[in-house]
Amino acid sequence: MLIKKTIASDPKSFEITSRSTYLKRRDFLKGGAALAGAMMFPWSLQAALPKKIPNLVKSPFSTDEPVNKYDDVTGYNNFYEFGTGKSDPYSNSGDFKSRPWSVTVDGLCDKPGQLDIEDLMSKFQQEERIYRMRCVEAWSMVIPWVGVQLSSILNKFEPNSKAKYVEFTTLVDPEQFPGQKYPIIPWPYREGLRMDEAMHPLTVMATGIFGEELPPQNGAPLRLVVPWKYGFKGIKSIVRIRFVEKQPVSTWMTAGPNEYGFYANVNPEVDHPRWSQAKERRIGEFLRRPTLPFNGYGEEVADLYKGMDLRKFF
Repeated sequence: MLIKKTIASDPKSFEITSRSTYLKRRDFLKGGAALAGAMMFPWSLQAALPKKIPNLVKSPFSTDEPVNKYDDVTGYNNFYEFGTGKSDPYSNSGDFKSRPWSVTVDGLCDKPGQLDIEDLMSKFQQEERIYRMRCVEAWSMVIPWVGVQLSSILNKFEPNSKAKYVEFTTLVDPEQFPGQKYPIIPWPYREGLRMDEAMHPLTVMATGIFGEELPPQNGAPLRLVVPWKYGFKGIKSIVRIRFVEKQPVSTWMTAGPNEYGFYANVNPEVDHPRWSQAKERRIGEFLRRPTLPFNGYGEEVADLYKGMDLRKFF
């Protein structure tokens, strides 16, 4: 199987390049001419800094747990479009262009159309939501996402009564996504949610982290965040949202149907075929901690799955 298990040799937080070095490497040292130009015109360095998101509102859904460091969150990722290693997204995404960007929204809705990133950033209220995030390889983080409640976006396109699911699709562009030059997994990356999951107030279309716009390795400019599910549900660099009647076939259902199901709800009682899910390692910590059902969001979401066999619907 293709997802890499976290092992002792994986990079620790202190081994990940610092934010200042990251900015220098990616934005200032791309070539002698670029460096010379930056030195000659120092005001141009402002363009390389991450863009702050104004007028943020703190969300009542946030956890009060300590947040992981910026360098952890931006330097240790799964994003196979940039490579399969945890540091590959950080290392290989320096030339990614997230502007201009629009998302096609269609399928079973009364007002299909385009969602422009600039309109989304300016016309929808951006909230900061500090969420626990759990990866299937038994590691976790606490991340201060910035985003928009997904339901407020979807309602603008008026899904009709036949729409039972929402399907999401990532950009295909091998020139920007070097991992897409190889058949690592079926491209494009696809994910899906049941309609009530997509409309749940915890579900967010993320536009940023740490009060700034998303960097490429974290899914710029738009990614899904569903905090009670394993991280592979958080599809990145979304270019299409489609309302459908039948359950979508997601990427990992195709690539590893015996290991990855549609729902991907965190269930510590069900082991992955190759590792236990009972405990997790919070990045930056040495000891493992018990994994919480629904990643600790059971009080908010357990009713969505009432009567379902969560071993069967995994």
